Amino acid sequence: MVKNQNVNWDNCSSIIVGKNASKTGYVLMAHGEDDLNCISQLHKVPRMQHKEGEVLTFADGTAVIPQVSETYAYIWSEFRSIGGEPFADGFVNEWGVSVATNSCVSTKESKEAHKEGIGYGMRRLIAERSRTAREGVQVVAKLMNEFGYRSTRSYHICDKDEAWVVQLTVGSNFVAQRVGDDEIYYIPNWLTIHNVDFNDNQHKNFYWSEDLVGYAIRNGWYTPTKEGDYSDFDYAAVYQGENSEAKSNFDRSNLAWKQITGNEPMPFRTFSIKAPKKFGIDDLKKILRSHYMEHEEDLKDDPQMSPHRYGICRDTTVESFVVEFAEDPNLTILWRAFPRPCVSPFLPWFVGMTRSPKGYSWLGIKSSQLSHLDPDEDEFKYHSDRAYWAFHKLMNTMEFDYQYGQEMVHSSIEKIEKSWTITVPAVKETYLKLKEIDETIAKEYLTDWTHAQAQKAWDWAEQMCLNLVNKKNADNATFWRSKM
Repeated sequence: MVKNQNVNWDNCSSIIVGKNASKTGYVLMAHGEDDLNCISQLHKVPRMQHKEGEVLTFADGTAVIPQVSETYAYIWSEFRSIGGEPFADGFVNEWGVSVATNSCVSTKESKEAHKEGIGYGMRRLIAERSRTAREGVQVVAKLMNEFGYRSTRSYHICDKDEAWVVQLTVGSNFVAQRVGDDEIYYIPNWLTIHNVDFNDNQHKNFYWSEDLVGYAIRNGWYTPTKEGDYSDFDYAAVYQGENSEAKSNFDRSNLAWKQITGNEPMPFRTFSIKAPKKFGIDDLKKILRSHYMEHEEDLKDDPQMSPHRYGICRDTTVESFVVEFAEDPNLTILWRAFPRPCVSPFLPWFVGMTRSPKGYSWLGIKSSQLSHLDPDEDEFKYHSDRAYWAFHKLMNTMEFDYQYGQEMVHSSIEKIEKSWTITVPAVKETYLKLKEIDETIAKEYLTDWTHAQAQKAWDWAEQMCLNLVNKKNADNATFWRSKM
């Protein structure tokens, strides 16, 4: 592994489906995380009590944050890299509140991230302190007001009923907009919130920072057509302008929206549209697995060409997930594939599990939190007793000749995912019956089942890698013998 350089790897994607546009009847949230040279752990952090006077600090910012008396339990998908990875981790907490983010091309305030205020800690504090997505937005608003933020970023905070997008800029300004119940939302890595309803004082659909407009006016970025009338204020245009021209943004925007609409392109920086149909988990998996549109053309010149260039599933993808919310938060499922979803199954993680399985994390929770931004270099060496490396090996083996191995791998993924589609409803039903007797026993049942599937996926990745190598060797031997 090499240390991250100052390169803007803006390639993440997020999709949100409102509850009335979802086949499940609840919000759906999907995210593809793109970063450089990351390895990943998955933790189940328990609910914790804290002493009066405790404070929190994070190594990438200056904020000294008072701790609350109790923090909630959550699944923590952690990404570690030499040099630190402050803006990648995803969370789903015990109340069924999920958090993921997309970096956004720098706004006019600064081309570089500031050290002041909060950075990495923001996402963790949302997970630890929110019982609903709306509460998550309020946590962000409070922290922004008190401490400020050191990046330009779009936060996606969802629960089973509501989905919010909170877009932050360097400093203290932000806007939050709710995704409509009958809408679908997609973002690559640019600001997408435009007009803000400043009359929405009850915050049915918007929150915003107090100095949002004033700051823009003082900097000469915005002049209202009529004094005091901000109906023409466009947050994305005012704060970011046209500073979003990365090719991967345009390509991924086209790629995602054409799949959502049925091949109808959408204007760039579209926030959301009324969903043209009801979307399910498999629809979102398919989008997260999609490769760049010119791939078929490239294959004419090079039949071994990898498809991982400017797509949604691409060379920097380190995780993809879909959150399937449920009425009982313990039955909310984090469907997670890593590192790349096109060569890995979406493994079901029930939020109600009480601990993470052996081999999916190698450090304790507190050790991981303390060392997150400064991991030991030994972690980036191959360890056969860590699940991450089995999936990493398979991913890289495929890159030697992706076209050769894709049929074998994809058909096997389809089979294993189908088995989970069949068994998950029965698992939920069993849990509900056990819960009537004892919720602790019911959660242990979810834990045992989830751990068994995690081991099944790990064994699958090891065996699939071996199968590919053996098949290639056998085919090569057959070819050369034919020439004798």
